[in-house]
Amino acid sequence: MATPEQQVEAREAKNPEAFRYEVDGGVAVITFDEPGEPVNTLSPEVGEQFERLLDRAQRDDGVKAVVFISGKKDCFVAGAKIDFLQSIHSASEAASVSRSAQAGFNRLDAFPKPVVAAIHGACLGGGLEWALACDFRIATDSPKTQLGLPEVQLGLIPGAGGTQRLPRLIGAQAALDLILTGKSLKPNKARRLGVVDEVVPAPILLEVAKARARALAGGTLVLPRRRGLDFGPVAQSRNWAALVRSLAQREVWTELALEENPVGRKVLFDQAKKQLLKKTRGKYPAPEKALEAIRIGLEQGMDQGLDAEARLFGELVVSDVSRRLVELFFATTALKKENGTSDPNVRPRPVHKVGIVGGGLMGAGIAFVTAQRVGVPVRIKEQDDAGVGRALKQIWGLFDERVKRRSLNARERDRRGSLVTATTGDTGFKHADVVIEAVFEDLALKHRVLREIEAVTRPDAIFASNTSSLPIAKIAEASKHPETVIGMHYFSPVQKMPLLEIVTHPKTADWVIATCVELGRRQGKTVIVVNDGPGFYTTRILAPYLNEAAYLLAEGADIVDLDKALVDFGFPVGPITLLDEVGIDVGEKVAKILHEAFGERLAPPPALERVSADGRLGRKNHRGFYLYEQRRTKKARPVDPTVYDLLPHGRDRKKLDRAEMVERCTLQFVNEAIRCLGEGILRSPRDGDVGAIFGLGFPPFLGGPFRYADAIGPARLLARLEHYQQKLGRRFEPAPALREYVQRGARFHQA
Repeated sequence: MATPEQQVEAREAKNPEAFRYEVDGGVAVITFDEPGEPVNTLSPEVGEQFERLLDRAQRDDGVKAVVFISGKKDCFVAGAKIDFLQSIHSASEAASVSRSAQAGFNRLDAFPKPVVAAIHGACLGGGLEWALACDFRIATDSPKTQLGLPEVQLGLIPGAGGTQRLPRLIGAQAALDLILTGKSLKPNKARRLGVVDEVVPAPILLEVAKARARALAGGTLVLPRRRGLDFGPVAQSRNWAALVRSLAQREVWTELALEENPVGRKVLFDQAKKQLLKKTRGKYPAPEKALEAIRIGLEQGMDQGLDAEARLFGELVVSDVSRRLVELFFATTALKKENGTSDPNVRPRPVHKVGIVGGGLMGAGIAFVTAQRVGVPVRIKEQDDAGVGRALKQIWGLFDERVKRRSLNARERDRRGSLVTATTGDTGFKHADVVIEAVFEDLALKHRVLREIEAVTRPDAIFASNTSSLPIAKIAEASKHPETVIGMHYFSPVQKMPLLEIVTHPKTADWVIATCVELGRRQGKTVIVVNDGPGFYTTRILAPYLNEAAYLLAEGADIVDLDKALVDFGFPVGPITLLDEVGIDVGEKVAKILHEAFGERLAPPPALERVSADGRLGRKNHRGFYLYEQRRTKKARPVDPTVYDLLPHGRDRKKLDRAEMVERCTLQFVNEAIRCLGEGILRSPRDGDVGAIFGLGFPPFLGGPFRYADAIGPARLLARLEHYQQKLGRRFEPAPALREYVQRGARFHQA
């Protein structure tokens, strides 16, 4: 009869598994390397395989310790298989999956031999939960290594013990900061917090891990004391004076006194809930449920905490919010695999140098993300020396900010910053592969810039316009090589906004599209490709939304009431605040272009003309709908009461129905998105959802305008638009494509 080891070997020979098992000097090295997959992910099958290898290591008397490491290039474990979670249809089934994962990691936590996690690359979600169940964690100092529990970004909570182990390891306050935000840590920050015990260069990771495993097994290495452990008899006796002295001696009073003292702990969790509700406005349940699981675990013990974690995880997996966020995750993942054309075989050309015309807010931001993320030389052209100085000052300021935040060191800042140079002439553009124009929204000016650039660049150099509203085909009319002209519409501020909208006209070559898509991705952007037309996609759907807000102001709506209604609905800022941020003059110019293109349906209310004529540009000249003279405080910025003197009804504002204000603005947004789909501006509802969320802040928990339309139901959406069309006129005329979907009984996202 075959031994258990021989049975395992026979099974592995027949069905190659996700793990390799080797023994070196008393240390079992278990290497996780899922066959045929770019990254390692967790699933019940993976858990079963790992359990069998633990059994093997436990039975083998020659094995004194275990090292767990990844065989992937830049990934330890990326988390759970999301598509597996999407196949779950009940909360009880999801809770059962969570409890199974908890049991596996509990077994690892209690393993009788030391276990060391050797971490390189992404260690996220279930990957970090796995590492937390090990005795010792070593991470590489590579920029590819990051550690975190990002589950809340998918509408979930850690479901394999993360809400319980992390607070006990690093303290509740630090754990709350990580779990409730889903942010990840770089290796050195993880070491300072105590998430990992050691940071080493990548080439020696395995050797150091094996050495530490042997030292732990031999008793020559003592596990470090964890910040989150309780304080034994002192804490249990509730002798708070003694506890304070103990904490003061350990110099962790501020954090841990709150956690050990029931009153302090209540303050900690109450404040955390207050702060997260300020951000989520009750729209995202995952952070609240994570907070609840952590609190139960710290107050009632690990077992109760794990039970709560599994129950709450199960509820979230089948929630609408999580479904929408996971769908969004799949959408952005799919976009990363596409080249932006209908031919998957088209390859992007290499980009070795980028030119930028215009070093203002947008141009400098584009230069910064290109130098920082792509790492190629960038040449900026400005009209005078003062402009050159302002552009370089802004770019170096952004690099300095990264140094302060410790995402870059001074040496790396200097290296990347030196990639950016600026001039008032055309020198330095001869060898540019891509030139991005970021000048004012004026067709004649863009034509002039295009001709000047083509006179000094190669015939195959790409000319990309950062226009937000002018049709690319009209810009390309001035080109000798229209096939190389394309739109690259960035969003302000470029270094923060995640979307890049690439706009193609009928003559744009496929290789140009693929090259710009790849460049955008390397700049760190989520990229959608849309077809040409006035306003393209994002500007076009934003215009009627802002227009409707302006009509509501003209009807007497209070500015604060209107903004708050849309923020409570889920937008990051209200429409009037957004108009101040974008620039009232910019909004007026775009509105004029779209009005000329689409007629009365997109006519802005005349009331706004008086606001613009009063010299109000918004934040940039500190004169808009809100006041900007006061110092920045935590209080909301007050409205400038004198702006009401320029609007109908003056300062006598009306109390309009908030639900109607929200519905009117949102219907305009969604209806225009459907028009763009029907007219072929959009390639798919998926792209429309991604563009609206990442470019304009449409509420992610609703999944985007097309997911939202499906949730409402196309027939009901049509009925509401017809209601407002009868009441308010042609601007609510339903999109023809919406009528077609209703007639066919179809939804925008088919199952």
